[in-house]
Amino acid sequence: MRSLAVALLALGACAGSVPVPARPGYAPTPAMIDDDLALLRAHGDVEVLEAPGGGVVLVSPRWQGRVMTSAVEPHGASLGFVHRAFIESGKTGTPFDNYGGEDRFWLGPEGGQYGLYFPPGAPFAIESWQTPHAMQEGPWEVRSRDATHVRLARTMRVTSWSGVDFDVAVDRTVRVLSADAVRERFGESPPAGSRWVAFESDNTITNAGARAWTRETGLLSIWILGMYAPAPDAHVIVPFDPAGSGPIVNDAYFGKIPPERLVVHERDGWLSFVADGQQRGKIGVGAARAREALGSWSPAARLLTLVRYARPVAAPDGYVNSLWERQADPYGGDVVNSYNDGPTGPGKPSLGGFYEIETSSPAAALAPGESIHHVHATLHVVADATSLEPLVREVLGVSLRDVAR
Repeated sequence: MRSLAVALLALGACAGSVPVPARPGYAPTPAMIDDDLALLRAHGDVEVLEAPGGGVVLVSPRWQGRVMTSAVEPHGASLGFVHRAFIESGKTGTPFDNYGGEDRFWLGPEGGQYGLYFPPGAPFAIESWQTPHAMQEGPWEVRSRDATHVRLARTMRVTSWSGVDFDVAVDRTVRVLSADAVRERFGESPPAGSRWVAFESDNTITNAGARAWTRETGLLSIWILGMYAPAPDAHVIVPFDPAGSGPIVNDAYFGKIPPERLVVHERDGWLSFVADGQQRGKIGVGAARAREALGSWSPAARLLTLVRYARPVAAPDGYVNSLWERQADPYGGDVVNSYNDGPTGPGKPSLGGFYEIETSSPAAALAPGESIHHVHATLHVVADATSLEPLVREVLGVSLRDVAR
């Protein structure tokens, strides 16, 4: 096993290894993929997927089929957020069983009258927040596997704040992507000489009950969340349509975000959001503005992360609204989101210390037996900013020279 010092020489101060000032509840991910693999294997089975370029992707059937983390090379730096302290505690059934994971499956919405993360009638406050037990407890069934993919399944029941039950069958395939697949998904290949790894989750939910899902009683969505270790210089980059209607960005989830942490380039159509794991905040971009990709950049690490999702041309039932309030427009929610962790209140700990990049499917009005589908692809590239320019401009429409604190 290589030491952290050797890893830093190899990759620079990667997002998985840059320390953030310690505070209660903060737990940065281990630096190396071998450390994470050993930890995960000590607690359950791990599917190790092998990328064509030598990268590694770790998937945990025990922890709901999450992509726990990945690396651009064997024995290299671990790029996802793995919450070692929570895993080693052996806890389950907490408000949020935060094992980590850079691609985890959830269902939306979170808050509101149709939200799934608050008991029926409970106040929309952190003290009442509860991730549905079916989404965070118990292993998923492995349906098929080889060196490049794993297919998993789970049937679950969830209940909304309004007391409505939903029976949901989930089918989820995680696969690594070849260079040709990266070019197909992202429109540009990683630069020559770079180190990279790419994978996608292909997610389907089916109405497994006898009742149709309707707008009047609440709709669900597929919600994929990627958790990453923060870094002092890391920024999430979110392109948007400057000609779109309505607000550019929703930053009202957990209180207004100060301008030094959220910079909106209105004319150029992109925003940057500090991803240092130090101050809790969340942003979202709605259907009239959202593009099909977003990402993050850490200059010290030379680490670019890109996420692209399959967005349908039409979303007749809108997107579910996850705001923690009783909502006037429950189907006017966001398509893409980013969350930066931090203390949940004065004197309180954070949820673990991480940042997230999230994408959602449209709201799913499904008759019994009908399904909806959502694909979320992730690409990590380690290279210098100059060589990354063509890829970043193609996917995000931004120059990395313009992304600064």
